[in-house]
Amino acid sequence: VQLVESGGGSGQAGGSLRLSCVVSGYTYSGSCMGWFRQATGKDRGGVASIYARYGTTNYADSAKSRFTISQDNAKSTVYLQMNSLKPEDTAMYYCAAAPWVSRWSCGFAGSSFAYWGQGTQVTVSS
Repeated sequence: VQLVESGGGSGQAGGSLRLSCVVSGYTYSGSCMGWFRQATGKDRGGVASIYARYGTTNYADSAKSRFTISQDNAKSTVYLQMNSLKPEDTAMYYCAAAPWVSRWSCGFAGSSFAYWGQGTQVTVSS
């Protein structure tokens, strides 16, 4: 199983970035996927999760109204659209998959996610 993130980079506060995560190695069919982030010196935390088969999404408070998680089943790809970026959004962003988690358990518990990408760095300057 492989998860490959892309789309990170540098941006200005107030700008936008879209992260992508391509999933391969198992039959991705809209099961539980999540985006996490870890800033330097801080613990990893959940940003958004999606159980696309039922249209269920969850967002961390810091991401609500600014970030949108979505997926394209045909491309086995999960996206994180990030708008109104803030310097505090600066972090390494990780995509993760939890193929065996039910839609009711699809949240931000990192231990539930069996597969992880290598991460993509997002840096936001003021």
